Amino acid sequence: MIYLLEDDESIRKLVVYALKSQGYDTDGFENQEQFWTAMDRQIPELVLLDIMLPGDDGITILKRIRADAKTEDIPVIMLTAKNTEYDRVVGLDAGADDYISKPFGIMELAARVRAVLRRKTKGQALSEYTVGPLYICPERHETRVDGEDITLTYKEFMLLRLLVENLGIVMSREVLLDRIWGLGSEKENRTLDVHIRTLRSKLGSAGRLIQTVRGIGYRLLEE
Repeated sequence: MIYLLEDDESIRKLVVYALKSQGYDTDGFENQEQFWTAMDRQIPELVLLDIMLPGDDGITILKRIRADAKTEDIPVIMLTAKNTEYDRVVGLDAGADDYISKPFGIMELAARVRAVLRRKTKGQALSEYTVGPLYICPERHETRVDGEDITLTYKEFMLLRLLVENLGIVMSREVLLDRIWGLGSEKENRTLDVHIRTLRSKLGSAGRLIQTVRGIGYRLLEE
């Protein structure tokens, strides 16, 4: 079960419909009273939480979720119209597992949901990904290709991690720029292309796994 707390009716209905069409049981709530009543009745697998709400904002609600032993481990994705690095850091520091900036695409949201739920199913074990010759462990900040350690910068590692955690899913340029550099609106920025080129070079035989999707962005191919 996925819970969505979003006071905008049009967004709430769209997200609930889209996630249900993807096979997820989803309930949407327009206010905190409805949300907390549902939480008392059933603990969800994941919460989508709008940051801008009347009354207590999303950060306050997130802190309450994390402070309760019954709900502290629920994955939470923040939905926010705020797009500054400070707002993202505040949400992540408060315990959010991910965030997505409005306006967002439904396919991107569904991909984020899948990625967060996939991480949850691994329990408390380290997240480890192997794709062809590529191995990456985000918690240990380790990357290997054909068993050999690869040294990446922080931004290169973040980029590779996003692609691996969304394996097979096309990540748009705007999303990657926003997630890593906070530059989602700067569509002509070449920072991403430079990092992709360097990352491919450093990954050697695994560099071919990073596919350019012309006019959209990049994805990591499955093998």
